[in-house]
Amino acid sequence: MSRGDSSSSFSSSTPLVPAPDEALIAAIRSGDERALAQLYRLHWPMVSHFVLQNSGSDDDAQDVYQEGVMVFYEKVRDGSLELNCQIKTYLYAVCRRLWLKRLTSKSRFGVRLQDDDDLGPLHHTGAEDDLLAAEEQDRRFTTMSEALDHLGEPCRSLLEGFYLLDKSMQALTAEFGYTNADNAKNQKYKCLVRLKKLFFAHYKEAPL
Repeated sequence: MSRGDSSSSFSSSTPLVPAPDEALIAAIRSGDERALAQLYRLHWPMVSHFVLQNSGSDDDAQDVYQEGVMVFYEKVRDGSLELNCQIKTYLYAVCRRLWLKRLTSKSRFGVRLQDDDDLGPLHHTGAEDDLLAAEEQDRRFTTMSEALDHLGEPCRSLLEGFYLLDKSMQALTAEFGYTNADNAKNQKYKCLVRLKKLFFAHYKEAPL
């Protein structure tokens, strides 16, 4: 094998995600709370330094870091994380985007951030797409909660009982005084149709 071939082979086999990061992700995915605590401790100084040097306070840094860690945690737990960099680079990119968004909302002028050059380019981390997906999910949950508030009774309690509290149709029939389970199912269906209409009406009106 030529020297050139050897170099190419080594380059292609170099992992994008270091082994310690892979082990930490596996532990978090398995529900190990110690791994999540370790993750939090590992990269907190980096994000704290970034926020503090970009017009933020310690409280701001904690808020941004907690939100960033939750984005990462939820992506790991639901199996949708596609990591092509170190965890610290991903978290930095997420928290940077969160802090930039906050600063932009407060400023009438453009915002320029001081970055840690050691982390390299941030636009290939996937953090932007993951953050947008998390924000979209939060928006949907908020809209669904608002739709439930506008639904009224007994529909709200009926749907919450079935979908959130996992009550059986027999139990709901007795609780709400329906003559039989079929009547309860029909009412649940009508309530669900109303909820969907309210949800999409509120969802379209909500600001992006």
